[in-house]
Amino acid sequence: MKITLGSDHAGFELKQILGQQLRQNGHQVLDVGANNTQPVDYPDYAEAVGLSVAGGDSERGILICGSGVGASVTANKIPGIRAGLCHDTYSAHQGVEHDDVNVLVLGSRVIGAELAKEISLAFLNARFTGEERHQRRLNKILAIEERYAAAPTMKEKKL
Repeated sequence: MKITLGSDHAGFELKQILGQQLRQNGHQVLDVGANNTQPVDYPDYAEAVGLSVAGGDSERGILICGSGVGASVTANKIPGIRAGLCHDTYSAHQGVEHDDVNVLVLGSRVIGAELAKEISLAFLNARFTGEERHQRRLNKILAIEERYAAAPTMKEKKL
């Protein structure tokens, strides 16, 4: 599978570890940065991962920042991205199976490398079930995304 991997400075070391593991497991990895531990802004890397996945350059993405929260919020702003912040294997595979999550977000200051490896494998080995109830819910998510993706924000409406 082709996977886009990105992080900010806080997630850099974990990104390096996961990238190595993914390659060893036969995955193609597109690393969009960060390239070291010098402070950078997580939205830049969340956007890069999200655009890569949404644009079809990769099948899935893995995104890492300190807590995972900011990167998750940012990635979910991109139409077509369903980013899930997961710190356990159940959420990682269930997010794909039920919600068709396509970007896994991890907090490098929340979990260790070994757990991150397990979570990543659970995420990558999972497939969307397509069961009627899950498809129905996904269709509702997609409809909400379509309604608001091009809509002006509240701030823009006030201008």
